[in-house]
Amino acid sequence: MSTVATPLISRRAIIDWLGIAPFMIFALMFLVVPTLYLVTGAFLTPEGEFTFKNLADLFTPSILSAYWISIRVSVASSLGGALIGFFLAWAVVLGGVPTWVRSGLLTFSGVASNFAGVPLAFAFLATLGRTGLVTVFLRDWFGFNLYSTGFNLLSFFGLTITYMYFQIPLMVLILTPALDGLKKEWREASEILGASTWQYWRMVALPILWPSLLGTTLLLFANAFGAIATAYALTGSSLNIVPILLYAQIRGDVLHNPNLGYALALGMIVITGISNILYIWLRMRAERWQK
Repeated sequence: MSTVATPLISRRAIIDWLGIAPFMIFALMFLVVPTLYLVTGAFLTPEGEFTFKNLADLFTPSILSAYWISIRVSVASSLGGALIGFFLAWAVVLGGVPTWVRSGLLTFSGVASNFAGVPLAFAFLATLGRTGLVTVFLRDWFGFNLYSTGFNLLSFFGLTITYMYFQIPLMVLILTPALDGLKKEWREASEILGASTWQYWRMVALPILWPSLLGTTLLLFANAFGAIATAYALTGSSLNIVPILLYAQIRGDVLHNPNLGYALALGMIVITGISNILYIWLRMRAERWQK
């Protein structure tokens, strides 16, 4: 039996590996190798000599300021996206809304979560820019000048609102299965024991959902921290965030210093890597309750 089964097993293993080979080659070419190249370049001078100067330069005031602004934008957009996305997901899963509302929201979320870059920046400029549709409508019909209040789309607050456009749908898509995983028996058992709705959410539902909520918020943070196309198309170089500073170092203008750019990228990899690792760990904890 073993002499017959071995060739079949080997042939099946070869077919399975051939099936995933395109993905592995793609990941190797466009993820693993570029990452290793960036990490190596962060410790080299333009002449190819080993140095720690690039990493030391990350602690200069301008670069630390860029990291701080990026972290603030990422934290603000992830918290805002998580909060609004949670209530939207709760409404379509547990709020008793019609079925077509849920299907429509999930379909829109699937599209909106991938709508970023130059098209998203243009959409917000055309809507909330100084001559945008909403801005002009509020001014002409209600006599309210939005920009007289200090609002500026090309600012920290404006970029945060723009990022939330794709953060909120992503939260809805990821959290909806977690809310679906809340068993009706848990709610019925809490009601039989005399628990109120608030006690059920505080003592049962939220402790179960907490890993999913926190993990998805970390994922939103990493998603915003690495975004560049939307920020660059919207604010140009007026907002000094890390992705724009990295782009300026590598593209070849007066700030051209590719090895410092590699060090900037290494810092971003470390921050987003920690965020993603925590997200995976929390997701694994959440899945224990959903099985």
